[in-house]
Amino acid sequence: MGFDGARVLSLESRRANEMATLIRNQGGVPIVAPSMREATLEQNEELYTFARRFFSGEFDMLILLTGVGFRAMRAKILERHSEAELMDALRRVKLVARGPKPTAALREIGLAPAIIAPEPNTWREVLAATSTCTERHIAVQEYGRINHELLDGLRARGAEVTPVPVYQWMLPEDTQPLRAAARSLAAGEVDIALFTTSIQVTHLLQMAAAESVEPALRAALRSSTVVSSIGPTCTTALEEDGIPVDFAPSHPKMGFLVKETADRCGDLLASKRRSP
Repeated sequence: MGFDGARVLSLESRRANEMATLIRNQGGVPIVAPSMREATLEQNEELYTFARRFFSGEFDMLILLTGVGFRAMRAKILERHSEAELMDALRRVKLVARGPKPTAALREIGLAPAIIAPEPNTWREVLAATSTCTERHIAVQEYGRINHELLDGLRARGAEVTPVPVYQWMLPEDTQPLRAAARSLAAGEVDIALFTTSIQVTHLLQMAAAESVEPALRAALRSSTVVSSIGPTCTTALEEDGIPVDFAPSHPKMGFLVKETADRCGDLLASKRRSP
């Protein structure tokens, strides 16, 4: 039965078309509203300062939080340094990957991480996976927001931690689909909202405020629209913004999110709409 004609909001940007196809394949009516774009920090002197320190051997561990972030970091460094210099530096440190995406980015250039944080690939798994490591000079490639919990957890062990900002999340150049999605949510015209990253929450609420529908949108997400979150990091962001999460899949993957939400669609909607 799947979604059985339910109206399903996707806030995906880079994989918007893929998400829409997944929703249709499960019998849903996709409402696609790209919510963000990745903007490289063009004047990123912090990154170049890190590179100089990295090449001089000041770090013994590099934690990679995203694949796209590592690729962007590498591209910017190679504007001023050679490939050989970067590869030598990467081989000298312990490489830690937060799950499969940074792992894949490393393997593209013939490297493999010493440690891969397991699912659900949050900062908690990174801390747990590195708990027995003796390295104390650690660089952390960031991904658009500062992960204070991870940095503080590493510092609590006595590590000297250097965050490396690479890119930031910005609103899409065309915000009209996101604004329209906020209005539709507020009007009760969306059955299910799928969230795949924490910044989607921030930008959706920002557009709702701009459209003067934030209170109505929040009310709909609490009482009538099923909120489905891809995993713990996204769930935390939703709950911190006062939005209760109704469902999370067994694995923090887009396909699992869509399929398992569709499988539970009828029960989720019925439960949500009969709750006081």
